[in-house]
Amino acid sequence: MPRVTINRKEHFNAAHRLYNPEWTDEKNEQIFGKCNNPNWHGHNYEVIVSLTGEPDHETGYVYDMKKLSDLVKIQVLNKFDHKNLNLDVVEFKSLNPTAENIVKVIYDLLRAEIEEEYEMKITLYETERNYVEYSG
Repeated sequence: MPRVTINRKEHFNAAHRLYNPEWTDEKNEQIFGKCNNPNWHGHNYEVIVSLTGEPDHETGYVYDMKKLSDLVKIQVLNKFDHKNLNLDVVEFKSLNPTAENIVKVIYDLLRAEIEEEYEMKITLYETERNYVEYSG
């Protein structure tokens, strides 16, 4: 059977601050610049969940898009949307919420719910021009 990739795109809005507590304020400012704003800053994130697998011979689906949509809503949007990632999301209590760390957290949350038979890749747009990808 041919392998097909399906994609589900969602968005969420969230605030964060990039900060390393082991560094001085000066070093944090030097490394993270505007993203180190002590009063936070926000992004309109877009997340794309890609699953690759063989279409089911009875349904034609690689994976039920409604089921995928529900998983993304429960595991990602409900946790991240309109939140301060540093303060409101337990996964970032001791993890700097860079785009690189956010995409890995999203992957881990979804990977725990999606069978290993599916290859999974998460693409996270922090801005229109800046995005990261993670596939485990």
